[in-house]
Amino acid sequence: MPATRNSATLVLGGIALAALLAVIGHAGVEDLDPLSLTVSDYAVSESGGAIHLAMLTLAVASAGLVLGLRRSGAPTGTGRGRLGTAQVLLAAWAGGLLLAGLVPTNPPGTEMGTAAYVHRYASVVAFLALPLAGWLIATQLPATARTARWLRALTITSLLLAAAMVWSAYPGDRAYYGLIERALILAEVALLTVLATAGGRVRAATPVRAA
Repeated sequence: MPATRNSATLVLGGIALAALLAVIGHAGVEDLDPLSLTVSDYAVSESGGAIHLAMLTLAVASAGLVLGLRRSGAPTGTGRGRLGTAQVLLAAWAGGLLLAGLVPTNPPGTEMGTAAYVHRYASVVAFLALPLAGWLIATQLPATARTARWLRALTITSLLLAAAMVWSAYPGDRAYYGLIERALILAEVALLTVLATAGGRVRAATPVRAA
């Protein structure tokens, strides 16, 4: 399936470019604490333009993944429904990431406005949608397949880190909030990378499960 392979190559290239831009965006900031402040806080700094561009690049790469999975869609009933739901969740991840990249949060220490709330909840939708999509796609692969195991492990890791962020934001008094968020981003980018390489296997795996 050359089209799927080409889509995966483009997605993986987008992920790599986004990671490079994020590193550049962090390297240009000296007076912020990455352990307590989020990537979004870095994005509104004087050199945060690279981070916004990284978010937009990752959103576009994720949209390419949705199209690639559509080309390799499951051919029968239950599998098709699950894969269709996974595609919707991946689109929600890409859309949330795109919106968060276009609408910046407020600078650290200032009062949140409408744009900051839009940014926050778009990020929440994205962070939750991607691991759920990964889990659904894992169900379309043989349970013993290495890719399925990675998808499940990264999904569980992402959801646990998301729960840790909620804890830190409220009863935890934002302890290590920035560190937890960065760990969550790394887990989800890893999950996205595995998804990019798994798309071509979904069609072949589903008939085996049905049999």
